[in-house]
Amino acid sequence: MASPVSRGSDEEKAEVKSTATADDGESLATAWPSPIDGDEIESDAVRDDEANAGEPPGRVKAEPKGMLSLTRTSTRRSALSSKDPGPPPDGGRVAWTQVFCCHLTIFSTWGLITSYGVFQQHYNETLDVSPSAISWIGSVQIFLLFFLGTWSGRALDAGWFHYVYCTGSVFQLLGIFSLSAATEYWQIFLAQGVCLGIANGLHFCPSMSLVSTYFAKKRSFATGLTALGSCSGGVVFPLIVQQLLPRIGFPWTIRVCGFLMVLTNAITITLYRTRLPPRKTGPIIEWSALREPTFTLYCLGMFFNFLSLYFSFFYIGSFGRVQLGMTYPDSINLLLTMVAIGFLWRIVPNYFADKVGPVNVIIPFAAVCAIMMFGWIGIHTRPTLFVYAAIYGSGSAGLQSMFPAALASLTTDLKKAGVRMGMGFTIVSFACLTGPPLAGALIQLRDGDYLAAQIWGGASFMLGTALLIAARTAKVGWHVKRRI
Repeated sequence: MASPVSRGSDEEKAEVKSTATADDGESLATAWPSPIDGDEIESDAVRDDEANAGEPPGRVKAEPKGMLSLTRTSTRRSALSSKDPGPPPDGGRVAWTQVFCCHLTIFSTWGLITSYGVFQQHYNETLDVSPSAISWIGSVQIFLLFFLGTWSGRALDAGWFHYVYCTGSVFQLLGIFSLSAATEYWQIFLAQGVCLGIANGLHFCPSMSLVSTYFAKKRSFATGLTALGSCSGGVVFPLIVQQLLPRIGFPWTIRVCGFLMVLTNAITITLYRTRLPPRKTGPIIEWSALREPTFTLYCLGMFFNFLSLYFSFFYIGSFGRVQLGMTYPDSINLLLTMVAIGFLWRIVPNYFADKVGPVNVIIPFAAVCAIMMFGWIGIHTRPTLFVYAAIYGSGSAGLQSMFPAALASLTTDLKKAGVRMGMGFTIVSFACLTGPPLAGALIQLRDGDYLAAQIWGGASFMLGTALLIAARTAKVGWHVKRRI
Protein backbone atom coordinates (compact mmCIF):
# COMPACT_ATOMS: atom_id res chain seq x y z
CA MET A 1 0.00 0.00 0.00
CA ALA A 2 1.32 3.46 -0.94
CA SER A 3 2.01 5.87 1.86
CA PRO A 4 -0.07 9.05 2.28
CA VAL A 5 2.91 11.11 1.17
CA SER A 6 3.20 9.12 -2.05
CA ARG A 7 -0.50 9.51 -2.83
CA GLY A 8 -0.28 13.27 -2.19
CA SER A 9 2.72 13.58 -4.49
CA ASP A 10 0.93 11.69 -7.26
CA GLU A 11 -2.11 13.97 -6.94
CA GLU A 12 0.09 17.09 -7.04
CA LYS A 13 1.84 15.86 -10.19
CA ALA A 14 -1.52 15.24 -11.83
CA GLU A 15 -2.74 18.71 -10.85
CA VAL A 16 0.37 20.41 -12.24
CA LYS A 17 0.12 18.39 -15.45
CA SER A 18 -3.55 19.33 -15.85
CA THR A 19 -2.78 23.00 -15.29
CA ALA A 20 0.02 22.95 -17.85
CA THR A 21 -2.24 21.29 -20.42
CA ALA A 22 -4.95 23.93 -19.92
CA ASP A 23 -2.40 26.70 -20.40
CA ASP A 24 -1.00 25.43 -23.71
CA GLY A 25 -3.19 27.77 -25.79
CA GLU A 26 -2.35 30.87 -23.77
CA SER A 27 0.37 33.45 -24.28
CA LEU A 28 3.74 32.63 -22.75
CA ALA A 29 3.61 35.95 -21.00
CA THR A 30 0.97 34.64 -18.62
CA ALA A 31 3.28 31.85 -17.41
CA TRP A 32 5.83 34.19 -15.87
CA PRO A 33 5.35 35.63 -12.41
CA SER A 34 4.63 39.35 -12.23
CA PRO A 35 5.98 41.73 -9.56
CA ILE A 36 2.81 41.08 -7.59
CA ASP A 37 3.63 37.37 -7.57
CA GLY A 38 7.02 38.17 -6.15
CA ASP A 39 5.37 39.88 -3.22
CA GLU A 40 3.11 36.83 -2.71
CA ILE A 41 6.07 34.44 -2.80
CA GLU A 42 7.95 36.54 -0.28
CA SER A 43 4.89 36.76 1.97
CA ASP A 44 4.45 32.98 1.81
CA ALA A 45 8.07 32.48 2.83
CA VAL A 46 7.66 34.80 5.80
CA ARG A 47 4.51 32.98 6.93
CA ASP A 48 6.29 29.62 6.64
CA ASP A 49 9.18 30.88 8.77
CA GLU A 50 6.80 32.20 11.42
CA ALA A 51 4.92 28.89 11.52
CA ASN A 52 8.11 26.84 11.82
CA ALA A 53 9.44 29.07 14.61
CA GLY A 54 6.92 27.62 17.07
CA GLU A 55 7.72 23.98 16.30
CA PRO A 56 9.80 21.92 18.78
CA PRO A 57 13.32 21.12 17.59
CA GLY A 58 13.52 17.96 15.49
CA ARG A 59 9.78 17.77 14.85
CA VAL A 60 8.83 17.06 11.24
CA LYS A 61 5.70 18.65 9.70
CA ALA A 62 2.96 16.36 8.43
CA GLU A 63 3.23 17.65 4.81
CA PRO A 64 6.50 17.71 2.91
CA LYS A 65 7.95 21.07 1.97
CA GLY A 66 8.07 20.03 -1.70
CA MET A 67 4.31 19.43 -1.70
CA LEU A 68 3.65 22.94 -0.33
CA SER A 69 5.94 24.46 -2.96
CA LEU A 70 4.21 22.59 -5.76
CA THR A 71 0.79 23.59 -4.42
CA ARG A 72 1.71 27.28 -4.25
CA THR A 73 3.24 27.20 -7.74
CA SER A 74 0.21 25.43 -9.22
CA THR A 75 -2.27 27.78 -7.53
CA ARG A 76 -0.33 30.87 -8.52
CA ARG A 77 0.01 29.67 -12.14
CA SER A 78 -3.70 28.93 -12.34
CA ALA A 79 -4.57 32.38 -10.94
CA LEU A 80 -2.33 34.02 -13.51
CA SER A 81 -3.95 32.08 -16.34
CA SER A 82 -7.43 33.19 -15.32
CA LYS A 83 -6.66 36.84 -14.55
CA ASP A 84 -3.73 37.96 -16.71
CA PRO A 85 -4.65 38.01 -20.43
CA GLY A 86 -1.05 38.62 -21.46
CA PRO A 87 0.19 41.22 -23.93
CA PRO A 88 -2.19 42.89 -26.41
CA PRO A 89 -2.93 40.61 -29.38
CA ASP A 90 -2.37 43.43 -31.91
CA GLY A 91 -4.94 41.90 -34.23
CA GLY A 92 -7.30 38.98 -34.61
CA ARG A 93 -11.06 38.73 -35.05
CA VAL A 94 -12.01 39.99 -31.58
CA ALA A 95 -9.57 42.92 -31.65
CA TRP A 96 -10.69 44.21 -35.06
CA THR A 97 -14.32 43.71 -34.06
CA GLN A 98 -13.73 46.17 -31.22
CA VAL A 99 -12.29 48.64 -33.74
CA PHE A 100 -15.42 48.28 -35.88
CA CYS A 101 -17.68 48.80 -32.85
CA CYS A 102 -15.74 51.88 -31.75
CA HIS A 103 -16.04 53.23 -35.30
CA LEU A 104 -19.83 52.94 -34.98
CA THR A 105 -19.72 54.58 -31.54
CA ILE A 106 -17.80 57.57 -32.91
CA PHE A 107 -20.15 57.61 -35.93
CA SER A 108 -23.12 58.33 -33.66
CA THR A 109 -21.27 60.64 -31.25
CA TRP A 110 -18.59 62.65 -33.02
CA GLY A 111 -20.38 62.28 -36.34
CA LEU A 112 -23.36 64.22 -35.02
CA ILE A 113 -21.10 66.77 -33.31
CA THR A 114 -19.09 67.36 -36.48
CA SER A 115 -22.38 68.02 -38.27
CA TYR A 116 -23.40 70.75 -35.83
CA GLY A 117 -22.69 73.46 -38.40
CA VAL A 118 -25.86 72.31 -40.19
CA PHE A 119 -27.87 72.73 -36.99
CA GLN A 120 -26.19 76.08 -36.26
CA GLN A 121 -27.50 77.46 -39.56
CA HIS A 122 -31.00 76.01 -39.06
CA TYR A 123 -31.27 77.38 -35.52
CA ASN A 124 -30.01 80.81 -36.65
CA GLU A 125 -32.96 80.99 -39.02
CA THR A 126 -35.65 79.49 -36.77
CA LEU A 127 -34.73 80.63 -33.24
CA ASP A 128 -34.75 84.22 -32.04
CA VAL A 129 -31.43 83.99 -30.17
CA SER A 130 -27.86 85.11 -30.86
CA PRO A 131 -25.34 82.90 -32.71
CA SER A 132 -23.23 82.77 -29.55
CA ALA A 133 -26.18 81.35 -27.57
CA ILE A 134 -26.75 78.73 -30.27
CA SER A 135 -23.06 77.78 -30.11
CA TRP A 136 -23.51 76.87 -26.44
CA ILE A 137 -25.66 73.89 -27.50
CA GLY A 138 -22.84 72.32 -29.49
CA SER A 139 -20.17 73.39 -27.01
CA VAL A 140 -21.95 71.82 -24.03
CA GLN A 141 -22.37 68.64 -26.05
CA ILE A 142 -18.60 68.43 -26.70
CA PHE A 143 -17.77 69.51 -23.14
CA LEU A 144 -19.80 66.73 -21.57
CA LEU A 145 -18.31 64.20 -24.00
CA PHE A 146 -14.81 65.04 -22.81
CA PHE A 147 -15.55 66.04 -19.19
CA LEU A 148 -17.29 62.81 -18.30
CA GLY A 149 -14.23 60.98 -19.61
CA THR A 150 -12.56 60.99 -16.20
CA TRP A 151 -15.36 58.90 -14.69
CA SER A 152 -16.45 56.88 -17.70
CA GLY A 153 -12.81 56.05 -18.50
CA ARG A 154 -12.39 54.70 -14.99
CA ALA A 155 -15.43 52.49 -15.60
CA LEU A 156 -13.41 50.41 -18.07
CA ASP A 157 -10.63 49.87 -15.52
CA ALA A 158 -13.15 48.91 -12.83
CA GLY A 159 -15.02 46.41 -15.02
CA TRP A 160 -18.21 48.47 -15.47
CA PHE A 161 -17.86 49.06 -19.20
CA HIS A 162 -21.13 47.48 -20.34
CA TYR A 163 -23.20 49.11 -17.58
CA VAL A 164 -21.88 52.57 -18.43
CA TYR A 165 -22.17 52.05 -22.18
CA CYS A 166 -25.76 50.85 -21.98
CA THR A 167 -26.65 53.84 -19.79
CA GLY A 168 -25.14 56.08 -22.46
CA SER A 169 -27.28 54.38 -25.10
CA VAL A 170 -30.42 55.17 -23.10
CA PHE A 171 -29.43 58.85 -22.85
CA GLN A 172 -28.55 59.00 -26.54
CA LEU A 173 -31.89 57.65 -27.75
CA LEU A 174 -33.78 59.75 -25.22
CA GLY A 175 -31.93 62.86 -26.34
CA ILE A 176 -32.31 62.40 -30.10
CA PHE A 177 -36.01 61.58 -30.00
CA SER A 178 -36.67 64.41 -27.53
CA LEU A 179 -34.88 66.76 -29.94
CA SER A 180 -37.33 65.77 -32.68
CA ALA A 181 -40.17 67.19 -30.57
CA ALA A 182 -38.33 70.30 -29.33
CA THR A 183 -39.41 73.75 -30.54
CA GLU A 184 -37.96 76.18 -27.96
CA TYR A 185 -34.31 77.06 -27.32
CA TRP A 186 -34.28 75.61 -23.79
CA GLN A 187 -35.81 72.35 -25.02
CA ILE A 188 -33.17 72.00 -27.75
CA PHE A 189 -30.44 72.88 -25.26
CA LEU A 190 -31.53 70.15 -22.85
CA ALA A 191 -32.10 67.49 -25.51
CA GLN A 192 -29.14 68.09 -27.84
CA GLY A 193 -26.69 69.83 -25.54
CA VAL A 194 -27.18 68.10 -22.19
CA CYS A 195 -28.80 64.73 -22.88
CA LEU A 196 -26.80 63.85 -25.98
CA GLY A 197 -23.70 65.31 -24.32
CA ILE A 198 -24.06 62.92 -21.37
CA ALA A 199 -24.60 60.02 -23.76
CA ASN A 200 -21.46 60.92 -25.71
CA GLY A 201 -19.42 61.17 -22.52
CA LEU A 202 -20.53 57.70 -21.41
CA HIS A 203 -19.78 56.22 -24.83
CA PHE A 204 -16.64 57.79 -26.23
CA CYS A 205 -13.88 57.53 -23.62
CA PRO A 206 -14.55 53.93 -22.49
CA SER A 207 -14.74 52.77 -26.11
CA MET A 208 -11.46 54.42 -27.10
CA SER A 209 -9.78 53.07 -23.96
CA LEU A 210 -11.11 49.59 -24.70
CA VAL A 211 -9.59 49.56 -28.19
CA SER A 212 -6.21 50.69 -26.84
CA THR A 213 -6.02 47.57 -24.63
CA TYR A 214 -6.12 45.31 -27.72
CA PHE A 215 -3.20 46.91 -29.56
CA ALA A 216 0.42 47.86 -28.90
CA LYS A 217 2.43 48.16 -32.13
CA LYS A 218 -0.68 48.88 -34.22
CA ARG A 219 -2.43 51.04 -31.61
CA SER A 220 -2.23 54.34 -33.53
CA PHE A 221 -3.46 52.70 -36.74
CA ALA A 222 -6.37 51.06 -34.92
CA THR A 223 -7.23 54.37 -33.25
CA GLY A 224 -7.22 56.05 -36.66
CA LEU A 225 -9.70 53.52 -38.02
CA THR A 226 -12.05 54.23 -35.13
CA ALA A 227 -11.65 57.98 -35.67
CA LEU A 228 -12.95 57.55 -39.22
CA GLY A 229 -16.37 57.25 -37.59
CA SER A 230 -16.33 61.01 -37.17
CA CYS A 231 -16.02 61.40 -40.94
CA SER A 232 -18.63 58.72 -41.66
CA GLY A 233 -21.14 60.33 -39.34
CA GLY A 234 -20.03 63.83 -40.33
CA VAL A 235 -21.01 63.04 -43.94
CA VAL A 236 -24.10 60.89 -43.36
CA PHE A 237 -25.91 63.16 -40.87
CA PRO A 238 -25.54 66.39 -42.92
CA LEU A 239 -26.69 64.53 -46.04
CA ILE A 240 -29.77 63.31 -44.15
CA VAL A 241 -30.52 66.87 -43.04
CA GLN A 242 -29.83 68.30 -46.50
CA GLN A 243 -32.08 65.82 -48.29
CA LEU A 244 -34.90 65.33 -45.79
CA LEU A 245 -35.27 68.67 -44.00
CA PRO A 246 -36.96 70.46 -46.94
CA ARG A 247 -39.17 67.41 -47.64
CA ILE A 248 -40.38 66.03 -44.31
CA GLY A 249 -39.45 68.79 -41.87
CA PHE A 250 -37.19 68.98 -38.82
CA PRO A 251 -39.00 66.50 -36.48
CA TRP A 252 -38.97 63.52 -38.84
CA THR A 253 -35.48 64.31 -40.10
CA ILE A 254 -34.21 64.01 -36.54
CA ARG A 255 -36.21 60.81 -36.03
CA VAL A 256 -34.48 59.25 -39.04
CA CYS A 257 -31.16 60.09 -37.37
CA GLY A 258 -32.53 58.48 -34.20
CA PHE A 259 -33.44 55.24 -35.96
CA LEU A 260 -29.90 55.09 -37.33
CA MET A 261 -28.58 55.43 -33.77
CA VAL A 262 -30.83 52.57 -32.64
CA LEU A 263 -29.08 50.36 -35.19
CA THR A 264 -25.54 51.38 -34.19
CA ASN A 265 -26.29 50.88 -30.49
CA ALA A 266 -27.76 47.43 -31.08
CA ILE A 267 -24.61 46.32 -32.92
CA THR A 268 -22.10 47.77 -30.46
CA ILE A 269 -23.83 46.53 -27.31
CA THR A 270 -23.88 43.03 -28.81
CA LEU A 271 -20.26 42.89 -29.96
CA TYR A 272 -18.19 44.89 -27.45
CA ARG A 273 -15.86 42.67 -25.33
CA THR A 274 -13.51 43.81 -22.56
CA ARG A 275 -10.05 42.17 -22.40
CA LEU A 276 -8.32 43.18 -19.16
CA PRO A 277 -9.53 42.01 -15.74
CA PRO A 278 -11.18 44.64 -13.50
CA ARG A 279 -8.93 46.90 -11.44
CA LYS A 280 -11.25 47.69 -8.55
CA THR A 281 -8.79 49.84 -6.62
CA GLY A 282 -7.10 53.01 -7.75
CA PRO A 283 -7.91 56.72 -7.82
CA ILE A 284 -10.25 58.42 -10.26
CA ILE A 285 -7.45 60.89 -11.00
CA GLU A 286 -3.84 59.77 -11.20
CA TRP A 287 -2.07 62.82 -9.77
CA SER A 288 1.35 61.39 -10.55
CA ALA A 289 0.59 61.81 -14.27
CA LEU A 290 0.42 65.58 -13.80
CA ARG A 291 3.98 65.52 -12.46
CA GLU A 292 5.20 64.18 -15.80
CA PRO A 293 6.24 67.19 -17.94
CA THR A 294 5.47 65.47 -21.24
CA PHE A 295 1.93 64.46 -20.22
CA THR A 296 1.14 67.88 -18.72
CA LEU A 297 2.54 69.93 -21.61
CA TYR A 298 0.78 67.70 -24.12
CA CYS A 299 -2.59 68.17 -22.41
CA LEU A 300 -2.08 71.95 -22.19
CA GLY A 301 -1.11 72.08 -25.85
CA MET A 302 -4.22 70.20 -26.87
CA PHE A 303 -6.30 72.49 -24.64
CA PHE A 304 -5.34 75.52 -26.76
CA ASN A 305 -5.71 73.57 -30.00
CA PHE A 306 -9.23 72.45 -29.11
CA LEU A 307 -10.08 75.97 -27.94
CA SER A 308 -10.32 77.12 -31.55
CA LEU A 309 -10.68 73.79 -33.38
CA TYR A 310 -14.48 73.78 -33.76
CA PHE A 311 -14.79 77.47 -34.58
CA SER A 312 -14.63 76.72 -38.33
CA PHE A 313 -16.93 73.69 -38.10
CA PHE A 314 -19.63 75.73 -36.37
CA TYR A 315 -19.35 78.97 -38.36
CA ILE A 316 -18.01 78.27 -41.86
CA GLY A 317 -21.52 77.71 -43.22
CA SER A 318 -22.78 80.96 -41.71
CA PHE A 319 -19.67 82.77 -42.99
CA GLY A 320 -20.38 81.54 -46.52
CA ARG A 321 -24.01 82.59 -46.43
CA VAL A 322 -23.62 85.96 -44.69
CA GLN A 323 -20.26 87.14 -46.03
CA LEU A 324 -20.24 85.56 -49.51
CA GLY A 325 -23.95 85.10 -50.25
CA MET A 326 -23.89 81.30 -50.63
CA THR A 327 -27.12 79.30 -50.77
CA TYR A 328 -28.10 76.91 -47.97
CA PRO A 329 -27.25 73.74 -49.99
CA ASP A 330 -23.87 75.22 -50.94
CA SER A 331 -23.12 76.03 -47.30
CA ILE A 332 -23.83 72.40 -46.38
CA ASN A 333 -21.55 71.26 -49.22
CA LEU A 334 -18.89 73.49 -47.72
CA LEU A 335 -19.18 71.66 -44.39
CA LEU A 336 -19.23 68.29 -46.19
CA THR A 337 -15.98 69.23 -47.95
CA MET A 338 -14.34 70.01 -44.63
CA VAL A 339 -15.49 66.72 -43.10
CA ALA A 340 -15.14 64.35 -46.06
CA ILE A 341 -11.50 65.26 -46.71
CA GLY A 342 -10.81 63.84 -43.26
CA PHE A 343 -11.35 60.25 -44.47
CA LEU A 344 -7.79 60.24 -45.79
CA TRP A 345 -6.18 62.37 -43.09
CA ARG A 346 -7.63 60.43 -40.18
CA ILE A 347 -6.03 57.14 -41.23
CA VAL A 348 -2.73 57.99 -43.00
CA PRO A 349 -1.19 59.88 -40.04
CA ASN A 350 -2.06 57.04 -37.67
CA TYR A 351 -0.35 54.54 -39.96
CA PHE A 352 2.90 56.53 -39.90
CA ALA A 353 2.50 57.29 -36.19
CA ASP A 354 3.19 53.63 -35.41
CA LYS A 355 6.53 54.04 -37.17
CA VAL A 356 7.75 57.53 -36.18
CA GLY A 357 5.68 58.22 -33.05
CA PRO A 358 2.23 59.87 -32.62
CA VAL A 359 3.51 63.04 -30.92
CA ASN A 360 5.92 63.61 -33.82
CA VAL A 361 3.02 63.29 -36.26
CA ILE A 362 0.47 65.49 -34.48
CA ILE A 363 2.68 68.61 -34.32
CA PRO A 364 2.62 69.39 -38.10
CA PHE A 365 -1.16 69.10 -38.18
CA ALA A 366 -1.50 71.64 -35.37
CA ALA A 367 0.79 73.98 -37.32
CA VAL A 368 -1.34 73.57 -40.48
CA CYS A 369 -4.46 74.55 -38.52
CA ALA A 370 -2.71 77.66 -37.18
CA ILE A 371 -1.61 78.75 -40.65
CA MET A 372 -5.02 78.15 -42.22
CA MET A 373 -6.86 79.98 -39.46
CA PHE A 374 -4.81 83.10 -40.22
CA GLY A 375 -5.27 82.41 -43.94
CA TRP A 376 -9.05 82.53 -43.49
CA ILE A 377 -8.71 86.30 -42.99
CA GLY A 378 -7.82 86.80 -46.66
CA ILE A 379 -10.65 84.72 -48.16
CA HIS A 380 -13.25 86.72 -50.10
CA THR A 381 -14.45 84.34 -52.83
CA ARG A 382 -16.39 81.06 -52.86
CA PRO A 383 -13.74 78.91 -54.59
CA THR A 384 -11.04 79.97 -52.13
CA LEU A 385 -13.40 79.23 -49.25
CA PHE A 386 -13.79 75.67 -50.54
CA VAL A 387 -9.99 75.39 -50.78
CA TYR A 388 -9.72 76.63 -47.20
CA ALA A 389 -12.34 74.07 -46.09
CA ALA A 390 -10.38 71.25 -47.73
CA ILE A 391 -6.98 72.19 -46.25
CA TYR A 392 -8.28 73.08 -42.80
CA GLY A 393 -10.37 69.91 -42.81
CA SER A 394 -7.20 67.90 -43.50
CA GLY A 395 -5.28 69.53 -40.65
CA SER A 396 -8.14 69.31 -38.16
CA ALA A 397 -8.81 65.65 -39.10
CA GLY A 398 -5.19 64.70 -38.39
CA LEU A 399 -5.25 66.68 -35.15
CA GLN A 400 -8.45 65.07 -33.89
CA SER A 401 -7.52 61.51 -34.82
CA MET A 402 -4.00 61.78 -33.42
CA PHE A 403 -5.10 63.30 -30.10
CA PRO A 404 -6.27 60.05 -28.44
CA ALA A 405 -3.53 58.04 -30.16
CA ALA A 406 -0.77 60.29 -28.83
CA LEU A 407 -2.44 60.43 -25.42
CA ALA A 408 -2.56 56.63 -25.26
CA SER A 409 1.11 56.42 -26.28
CA LEU A 410 2.08 58.43 -23.19
CA THR A 411 0.61 55.67 -20.99
CA THR A 412 2.90 52.67 -20.52
CA ASP A 413 0.67 50.83 -18.02
CA LEU A 414 -2.39 49.62 -19.95
CA LYS A 415 -4.31 49.11 -16.70
CA LYS A 416 -4.25 52.91 -16.26
CA ALA A 417 -5.23 53.65 -19.86
CA GLY A 418 -8.82 54.54 -18.98
CA VAL A 419 -7.87 56.89 -16.13
CA ARG A 420 -5.19 58.77 -18.06
CA MET A 421 -7.23 59.09 -21.22
CA GLY A 422 -10.14 60.35 -19.15
CA MET A 423 -7.90 62.96 -17.53
CA GLY A 424 -6.72 64.21 -20.91
CA PHE A 425 -10.26 64.38 -22.24
CA THR A 426 -11.45 66.31 -19.19
CA ILE A 427 -8.71 68.93 -19.58
CA VAL A 428 -9.64 69.68 -23.20
CA SER A 429 -13.36 69.60 -22.36
CA PHE A 430 -13.19 73.11 -20.91
CA ALA A 431 -11.61 74.36 -24.14
CA CYS A 432 -14.44 72.83 -26.17
CA LEU A 433 -17.00 74.38 -23.82
CA THR A 434 -15.73 77.95 -24.12
CA GLY A 435 -14.17 78.08 -27.60
CA PRO A 436 -17.11 78.32 -30.05
CA PRO A 437 -19.23 80.63 -27.82
CA LEU A 438 -16.20 82.89 -27.38
CA ALA A 439 -15.77 83.03 -31.16
CA GLY A 440 -19.48 83.83 -31.54
CA ALA A 441 -19.22 86.59 -28.95
CA LEU A 442 -16.25 88.13 -30.82
CA ILE A 443 -18.24 88.05 -34.07
CA GLN A 444 -21.26 89.61 -32.40
CA LEU A 445 -19.06 92.24 -30.74
CA ARG A 446 -17.83 93.39 -34.17
CA ASP A 447 -21.34 93.37 -35.71
CA GLY A 448 -20.85 90.21 -37.76
CA ASP A 449 -17.21 90.77 -38.75
CA TYR A 450 -15.04 87.65 -38.34
CA LEU A 451 -11.59 89.29 -38.11
CA ALA A 452 -11.20 89.29 -34.31
CA ALA A 453 -12.39 85.69 -34.05
CA GLN A 454 -10.02 84.58 -36.81
CA ILE A 455 -7.02 86.24 -35.14
CA TRP A 456 -7.96 84.70 -31.80
CA GLY A 457 -8.30 81.27 -33.39
CA GLY A 458 -4.93 81.46 -35.13
CA ALA A 459 -3.15 82.65 -31.98
CA SER A 460 -4.68 79.81 -29.97
CA PHE A 461 -3.44 77.25 -32.50
CA MET A 462 0.04 78.79 -32.46
CA LEU A 463 0.26 78.51 -28.68
CA GLY A 464 -1.01 74.94 -28.78
CA THR A 465 1.61 73.98 -31.38
CA ALA A 466 4.38 75.53 -29.29
CA LEU A 467 3.31 73.57 -26.20
CA LEU A 468 3.26 70.31 -28.19
CA ILE A 469 6.84 71.01 -29.29
CA ALA A 470 7.74 71.67 -25.64
CA ALA A 471 6.15 68.34 -24.63
CA ARG A 472 8.27 66.50 -27.18
CA THR A 473 11.42 68.34 -26.13
CA ALA A 474 10.80 67.49 -22.47
CA LYS A 475 10.79 63.81 -23.40
CA VAL A 476 13.56 63.39 -25.98
CA GLY A 477 15.25 66.79 -26.22
CA TRP A 478 15.98 68.30 -29.64
CA HIS A 479 16.77 64.98 -31.30
CA VAL A 480 14.67 65.13 -34.46
CA LYS A 481 14.77 61.43 -35.27
CA ARG A 482 13.67 60.20 -31.84
CA ARG A 483 10.35 58.35 -31.81
CA ILE A 484 7.73 59.63 -29.38
